[in-house]
Amino acid sequence: MTDAGTLTPARQGAGQGGRPLRVAMLAPVAWRVPPRHYGPWERVVSLLTEGLVRAGVDVTLFATADSLTAATLSAVVPSGYEETPGMDVKVMEALHLGNLFDRAAQFDVIHNHADFLPLGYAGLVATPTVTTVHGFSGPGILPVYRRYDGRTAYVSISDADRAPDLTYAATVYHGLDLTEFTFRAEPGAYLVFFGRMHPDKGAADAIRIARAAGLPLKLAGIVQDRAYFEREVQPHLNPASGPDVQYLGSVGPQERDRVLSGALALLHPIHFDEPFGLSMVEAMACGTPVIAYRRGSVPEVVGTDGGVIVPPGDEAAAVQAVRTAATLDRRAVRARVERLFTVQHMVDGYLQVYRGMLAARTAGTRP
Repeated sequence: MTDAGTLTPARQGAGQGGRPLRVAMLAPVAWRVPPRHYGPWERVVSLLTEGLVRAGVDVTLFATADSLTAATLSAVVPSGYEETPGMDVKVMEALHLGNLFDRAAQFDVIHNHADFLPLGYAGLVATPTVTTVHGFSGPGILPVYRRYDGRTAYVSISDADRAPDLTYAATVYHGLDLTEFTFRAEPGAYLVFFGRMHPDKGAADAIRIARAAGLPLKLAGIVQDRAYFEREVQPHLNPASGPDVQYLGSVGPQERDRVLSGALALLHPIHFDEPFGLSMVEAMACGTPVIAYRRGSVPEVVGTDGGVIVPPGDEAAAVQAVRTAATLDRRAVRARVERLFTVQHMVDGYLQVYRGMLAARTAGTRP
């Protein structure tokens, strides 16, 4: 297969007969594309869509009507259901999927980022479909993926996040627009936690680690589990109780850059097998090293030059890692992102997947 990275933008996006490749990009409709604050799947969809457009691909983005894109936008859902009280999620998703699959014949490739529901539709149309598996919410959805294995091409976002009984076309890492992140060569004087307020993400661990290390902590992320937040986080938001713990809420792009780039390290003490961990790469793009429990994709994403990996649940080791993180070469941390996790790498990876699917279709195999 041709290496897309060696092609000019016009050739990268070329379809059959030299015309632009026509891609239908199916986003979730929980949040706007790109998201205002939280919305990691929508954020990846936005970065990929804009990157493909720059590469000369004819992309139609199926997302909410308030989405912002240089692609052609097709929308029947006015706004994200997580941002719109009272919206019927099932109705909106049905309208959204129908809007794309009614037009399936107009495209060379359908790229699904909306989890398992579109798989049944993909089995009914001739247009080849690639599904990015952004992570499995639980074993209960695996039967759907198994049923349509072979009828749609699955792409994993890390080698660690693969179901052993599914067939994958490739692993394509998420990529960032590095112009959105400010590199700082010198470490800051606080630690940062970026993630959902949920037991899986380990905000309570981060608070204990920061306190033991004697450093302030800034927490950012949506409150997904209200009881957990009120029990494990809120009581610590009092500077008089120790080193300052500050909750910033769900922050937008500019604040995210400021908070991440100004930190000594990102704490990522997860209690689940992380599928990818976009916040880790965002921190590393600023030169800020990651201190994380060894779960899921963490060794793959952080590697040996992006931070310090400690055993799961080992808070004492994480405290020691804070001292190590302060001495790391932040240029090497940033260089890891430049080497592996840029939008261009992501675009190149998916273009290779698309071409492989079209070649298989021409040969009479699926996908």
